Amino acid sequence: MFKENLKMSWMNLIHNKMRSFLTMLGIVIGVASIIALITIVKGAMNGMTSEFSSFGADKISVQSMGTPLKQGLIDSDIQKLAEIEDVAGVSPTLSGNTTVVYNGNEKTDVSVQGKNNVYFSKNKDLVETGRGLTVLDIESKNNVCLIGANIANELFWGEDPIGKKLLISGVTYTVVGTLQKSNSFSDSSINEAVIIPYTTSMNILGTGYISSVDVYMGDSTNSEKITADIEAVLKQAFNYKDNSFTVMNMQDMLASFNKMTTMLSLMLGGIASISLVVGGIGIMNMMLVSVTERTTEIGLRKALGAEPKRIQQQFLLEAVFLSLFGGAIGFLLGALIAWGVCALIGANFALSTATVLLALGFSAAIGIIFGIAPARKASRLNPIDALRSV
Repeated sequence: MFKENLKMSWMNLIHNKMRSFLTMLGIVIGVASIIALITIVKGAMNGMTSEFSSFGADKISVQSMGTPLKQGLIDSDIQKLAEIEDVAGVSPTLSGNTTVVYNGNEKTDVSVQGKNNVYFSKNKDLVETGRGLTVLDIESKNNVCLIGANIANELFWGEDPIGKKLLISGVTYTVVGTLQKSNSFSDSSINEAVIIPYTTSMNILGTGYISSVDVYMGDSTNSEKITADIEAVLKQAFNYKDNSFTVMNMQDMLASFNKMTTMLSLMLGGIASISLVVGGIGIMNMMLVSVTERTTEIGLRKALGAEPKRIQQQFLLEAVFLSLFGGAIGFLLGALIAWGVCALIGANFALSTATVLLALGFSAAIGIIFGIAPARKASRLNPIDALRSV
């Protein structure tokens, strides 16, 4: 009997192709919206999370605004930060703009960044050719530098820059390495930068203080304790003056960003689900009309001994057919839209199983929920009243 109901439900939908299609349209739009919106948002957010992670999830960033008596951190403060338990390294940064010259070719407004050996040991893919800075470079205040990809192309076109002499603010530096070309927004300045030991950058930049420090954690699970220890050292360094420094835990920021991404996906999915509810109402409306039109058929089937539950099953199957086919079409359409948009904006296209199950499962549930009322109405028709319309 179930197979017969299945066949009759299918044949009825085939005989009313246009009406069936228009009824499915709400489900199609709803499922396509959920698939497309969630997939596009996740793709974009995953890309942003990846970029954000490139800042270093195992890193705590410190910015020192200083006080009137002490304008920034000094080497002894850096040493105290490095001695904190579970700290794997400390990388100070000084930065400014200056002019560099090679063989009479001048490049102005170049970003000069003072770093140390820890920065290169924690960013092993940073060096393209040559080497990074070493402990000896820092301690001996060697006049060595690494240059960004754009500077290497402009000043050393057709030459190997390693070992060449470069004038930075009138001081001669030896090029010991070149930096990888970066396309990410987080490291875009690296392409136009010259990196030198931070101990020598103080003279070029005219400062004896360090304003920016990256603290690398050996065990990121202890980030809260490490952050508290860092703040204790900094408070002592600046004599407990308010607003003298800021500490940013990148791991906590990344967790907050992921939480925001999840909330945004759920919100967009909820908004798109409204279309599915509208589609479900359309299915219920069409099925109620179908019951009215097929009163004679229902009366004949009941007169021939068809049980109410069989009548109910047939109409419920029609509603489920509509929602499932609408869901399948919506899935394909939504995936195609998401793929096109992700390709357009340069985001990764990643269609998650959870998203697919959510969309298709919701569409099937809509068919059952909104199909129950028409099916019950059909099953409760009085066969004598139904046959009077013959």
